[in-house]
Amino acid sequence: MHPLTARCPVCETPALVPFQTINDIRYHRCETCEATVMDDSGWLGEREEKAIYDLHDNDLQDEGYRGFLSKLTNPLLERLAPGARGLDFGCGPGPALAAMLREAGMEMTVYDPFFYPEKSVLKQQYDFITCTEVVEHLHRPAEVFRQLDGLLVSGGWLGVMTCFQTDDERFANWHYRRDPTHIVFYRRATMDWLASAQGWALEIPAKDVALFQKG
Repeated sequence: MHPLTARCPVCETPALVPFQTINDIRYHRCETCEATVMDDSGWLGEREEKAIYDLHDNDLQDEGYRGFLSKLTNPLLERLAPGARGLDFGCGPGPALAAMLREAGMEMTVYDPFFYPEKSVLKQQYDFITCTEVVEHLHRPAEVFRQLDGLLVSGGWLGVMTCFQTDDERFANWHYRRDPTHIVFYRRATMDWLASAQGWALEIPAKDVALFQKG
């Protein structure tokens, strides 16, 4: 592996072992945090990656999509004070989640390295941060999770949505793995490890949703 990925990108321990090779793409499993990681030899270039993101159709008027996002927004809103200040981190080309939270009375800021790259928003702190369908794309998730912790006020919430990897036998044909921009896959144990490492409390209010509260 490239030196960048010799260590697990989630927990940064040298505990990666061979997991599966699928269509010449190697995947590794971390023995510390149980993340599954694509070898960086399989990563797309930045232009190829953005071309796929450009195809995303995050239509706020699509009731099915709103229902999908509500798996995170509903439990998160139950834990937020009225008018709380939030950041939608990795919002993509159509920040529908931020719009839904604004409808619920939250004050929202958006950030995305490809579509909303204004870095001044990363120099403030927020009552909560949403990160939906983002963490599976991260080249350096450990760095990003530390960054997000620094962006949260004490007691703030981080809401993460990503498909948890559960069945090793079905990994090769899993729809989530087949997206070439997905390079890190998290298990429930990975979320437990992240919470412990960051000193966060963890709740799993719905399938594939993790709510972390900063201490």
